[in-house]
Amino acid sequence: MTNASTALKRHLLAPAILMLSMPLSGSVLAQVAQDSSTKDPVEMEVNLKDVVKFNWGFQGATQGAGTPNQAGLGFFLPMMVSDNGVLFLDVLANANFADFGDYSSIINTEVDGTTLSTSTRIGYRWLTDDSAWMLGVNGGYDTREMATGSADTGVPVTNSQEVDFQQVAFGIEAVSDTWNVNVYALVPVDDTEYRLNSVYDGGSLDTYGVDVGYSITPEFQTSVGYYYQKGDLGYADGSGVQGRVAYNIGSGFSIGTNLSYDDAFDGRVSADILYRFATPEAPKAPVKKAWNAPTIKGLTDAVDNRGVRVHDSWDDCSSTFTVFNSAC
Repeated sequence: MTNASTALKRHLLAPAILMLSMPLSGSVLAQVAQDSSTKDPVEMEVNLKDVVKFNWGFQGATQGAGTPNQAGLGFFLPMMVSDNGVLFLDVLANANFADFGDYSSIINTEVDGTTLSTSTRIGYRWLTDDSAWMLGVNGGYDTREMATGSADTGVPVTNSQEVDFQQVAFGIEAVSDTWNVNVYALVPVDDTEYRLNSVYDGGSLDTYGVDVGYSITPEFQTSVGYYYQKGDLGYADGSGVQGRVAYNIGSGFSIGTNLSYDDAFDGRVSADILYRFATPEAPKAPVKKAWNAPTIKGLTDAVDNRGVRVHDSWDDCSSTFTVFNSAC
């Protein structure tokens, strides 16, 4: 009965945290909007149909908390552009690579081989009447194949498996010249738990979070965030914090460093790189400032927080651990 009660509390806690994070984001937005009310809004000498164009390119990232080393292609397709908004499709396809030697991205079992992951988002972004903010909503579907190998714990394993995970995702965005806020939910669907090998099971994680970012300069951005994660296995349930520093080199090229900490993964550091071709070429002054505004650029940025996160733990009834579990 105690276990059932604990599981119910965990199941109810994640949506509650997400709901609490949204007023927090709202209060940040309200305060920033008030602070920016004295600033001159971006002069809308920009026709969005000239700015919001199809673009594509490359992206890559090193392994993080439950995510693999990966690299691939992505594209942003505006399906409908109005005077102040865009309906868009944002798609990524990545090759996933083996973990760094003896350092599992999912805790115990090392990710091995080369597999495929995909991420699709459909969303709508629009500018406020004074063009001081870009707001957006999006939703989509992500997949991840995962091949497994040995364990970095020193425990011998056999019968390593290749498994598949899926999730649905939802997001809310807000971007100003100085601030940005991103609220997101990643929810695994279909089979969320698999036997990975003779010793360990693996499960995909529900993740609910909010990130608040600040632009130190137009090119240099930082953010801090909070997330709550839970999984069917139960071992990763809990809260975490993350931070990011990113630099926009220009011409569609940017790099970033990410740091996260939670009780399941401890501290994790990762890096990422993004390059997009066919970015609109800004005209000469005086409208160049408007074209380069974060609110305008944000209309065609790739959506954040979209990886399928996985955590593993030992199978209590495996041959290795049965001696310690009288219930087997």
